[in-house]
Amino acid sequence: MSYSRGYSGEGSRGFRGPTGPKPVEVGKEYEVEVTDISRQGDGIARVQGFVVFVKSGKVGQKAKVKIDQVGNRFATATIVS
Repeated sequence: MSYSRGYSGEGSRGFRGPTGPKPVEVGKEYEVEVTDISRQGDGIARVQGFVVFVKSGKVGQKAKVKIDQVGNRFATATIVS
């Protein structure tokens, strides 16, 4: 599951993205509702507005997820129950 567009650091446009504390942490579990599907076919949920890509998530699904990775603009997670 790769959502990187090849941007690193400031990128070609000088955009660095949001910094500071994120509302999710690697290894922690959260209750989410999948509201959309990504281009890669994974579910999209939000925790306090922060985007979380949920592997194999389906629209309308409510699930507990475990955060696998946290980036500047989104996180990735897997369903645990």
